[in-house]
Amino acid sequence: MTYQVTVIGGGPSGLMAAIAAAEQGVQTLLIDKGKKLGTKLAISGGGRCNVTNRLPEEEVIKHIPGNGKFLYSPFSVFNNYDIIDFFEGLGVALKEEDHGRMFPVSNKAKDVVHALLNRMKELNIEVRTETPVEAIHYGEDEHQVILKSKEKITTRSLILAVGGKAVPHTGSTGDGYAWAKKAGHTITDLFPTEVPLLSNDSFIKNKTLQGLSLRDVDVSVLNEKGKKIVTHRMDMLFTHFGLSGPAVLRCSQFVVKEFMKGRKLVTIEIDALPNQKENELLEQLQKSIKDHAKKTFRNVIKGIVPERLLDFVLEKAEISPEEKSANISNEKLRSFTQMLKNFHVHIHGSQPLEKAFVTGGGVSIKEIVPNTMQSKLMERLYFCGEILDIHGYTGGYNITSAMVTGRVAGMHAAWEAMA
Repeated sequence: MTYQVTVIGGGPSGLMAAIAAAEQGVQTLLIDKGKKLGTKLAISGGGRCNVTNRLPEEEVIKHIPGNGKFLYSPFSVFNNYDIIDFFEGLGVALKEEDHGRMFPVSNKAKDVVHALLNRMKELNIEVRTETPVEAIHYGEDEHQVILKSKEKITTRSLILAVGGKAVPHTGSTGDGYAWAKKAGHTITDLFPTEVPLLSNDSFIKNKTLQGLSLRDVDVSVLNEKGKKIVTHRMDMLFTHFGLSGPAVLRCSQFVVKEFMKGRKLVTIEIDALPNQKENELLEQLQKSIKDHAKKTFRNVIKGIVPERLLDFVLEKAEISPEEKSANISNEKLRSFTQMLKNFHVHIHGSQPLEKAFVTGGGVSIKEIVPNTMQSKLMERLYFCGEILDIHGYTGGYNITSAMVTGRVAGMHAAWEAMA
């Protein structure tokens, strides 16, 4: 069979690419090895599908620390606001939640997936699921996709939208890297991002704080000299293996990059009371002690942080729960304050790439034309989505990158196929 545009991969970028190509009027085929299309979309945002983010373009790009600046060109063709219009045009009403995150009003990811699949039907896009690809042979005027069934498909333009290596049960198993390499592309080192972190600190191993979540705390990654590389103020969670939760996931790629430089241990610093300076907190505690000298110190400060954290820090500062405020030395008070403001956890690793939400690394963006998503090394070959070396935080940023690059790749692949 011969097609004008063939898309391999049925995730957010592949679906968007196929729709964009078919809207230009070309005969389009979408191939996916899985049973269903849009599996990753269906589980994203906790099954509600965080379709995109409504923050200004500049902010969205800032939230894509892995080569987000590359997206300025594709954004000039199709951006996060266009994604909102696109879905509303398909009848999926969206609503805005905290930090600009956009969700379907129905709170159902499947509504997003169904809207895309219905649009594909309207456009007569041929879809083949459960169709693994064995190999790709690149040619000058057309490419050949060889299926595991040994069937050969000829196509004028080819779009690789096969994802990265994170969340493999959705079908992202890294198949595309070999096909990209065959076309001469460089694959930058792959690493997990948006991934829980591991610690062997005794309080983690003893599960002292397991299951404790902290709200709106500052979580920072420290470099070898103890200076902050990055800080995120969000919620976090102590687990049986280390740390997780939104703030930790955002910091994780910076920790992993430190390991990639050869560091064995990386320190995460938690500021449990980020709205107060350390000296202000100390003065406030000193005043409370004076005003309530006869009460136990623990009762005077109860409620300042969650109880389990409070008891742990009191123990570390060698303050017994029965100790009266009047008996607390300045030294102990200082040590207690310091721990609330600079709580250190030593990280020795992260969960593996398969457990990460997003893949870091991929097809080098230096080899891609930014405003068309075309390969600079191979005619009629396009890339979009997570196979590229672009990665963002969770919050609708990765899906935005996937849909924008998919849209741009689909349009230009169609134009080249018709030329």
